[in-house]
Amino acid sequence: MAEMCEHILQAGDPEPRTEGCEECLKMGDTWVHLRRCLSCGHVGCCDSSKNKHATKHWRATQHPVVQSFEPGEDWLWCFKDEVFVDERPSADEARV
Repeated sequence: MAEMCEHILQAGDPEPRTEGCEECLKMGDTWVHLRRCLSCGHVGCCDSSKNKHATKHWRATQHPVVQSFEPGEDWLWCFKDEVFVDERPSADEARV
């Protein structure tokens, strides 16, 4: 099994609150890629986007895990532990 952390193993799967970056949509701005918070469903733009709303959401809320919100991408990132995984752990791995 790849490197894992407790935050990724315990991450939820909330519905996305928007189909684009919440803050950029309100501002009328654009983004490069999207990330979905696995604590609350916030959708924010990536660090390649000028506004970096996903990272700002982490700093404001301490919700540790995001998942790519791009079609065909399943990877997760834990901000707190700086752990990247290519895909969500299986149910058996999450029960550890």
